[in-house]
Amino acid sequence: MSGKKIVVSAGPTVEPIDYVRFISNKSSGKMGYNIAIEAFKRGADVKLISGPVNPIDTDGIDKINIRTNEELKDAIEKEFDDCHALIMSAAPTDYKVRNASDKKIKKDGNNLNLELIENIDILKYFGNKKNKQILIGFAAETDDLIKNAKIKLESKKADYIIANDLKKKGAGFDVDTNIASILSKDKVDKLDLMSKKELANKILDLLV
Repeated sequence: MSGKKIVVSAGPTVEPIDYVRFISNKSSGKMGYNIAIEAFKRGADVKLISGPVNPIDTDGIDKINIRTNEELKDAIEKEFDDCHALIMSAAPTDYKVRNASDKKIKKDGNNLNLELIENIDILKYFGNKKNKQILIGFAAETDDLIKNAKIKLESKKADYIIANDLKKKGAGFDVDTNIASILSKDKVDKLDLMSKKELANKILDLLV
């Protein structure tokens, strides 16, 4: 993959509720980090854009740390035009608080009602923007895996969707293995249980 610029997003995003609390998800970043590391080993120019995760060694890889969806989108935007592929393995937070507080919200004996609004759909945004780039997205589902992944593939204008069922043992967040299906426009390739390193290389094989 020498001479190819690959942008990889990894981990969760974080949306503030107040100065100390936030909305996020269970993504550990392990899938994205494995993709970045294996692409780097293959000689690619890798830009890893990561939400907050436990430390993972990425010696030699150019890493950009982000927290919010907006920061993730802006970081990708700076690298997108001249990249060969964007692999969106990050798990962006779908909603944010309309009016997040810049102070800690104190308890006062009453319930707290938060209005949540949809975040920008980053995969769809870059699906509409791409020209020569290959766009790979992920679908982590609890129901109707292939059906929902096909909808995502079409609606986001992705070239591939890597789909996994969060309810299956050995798949999903914060484990070192995954059970995935790779969807393209005319094919569904169902894979067996494998390490995230092995799956990372199967995903990178799509690019060469």
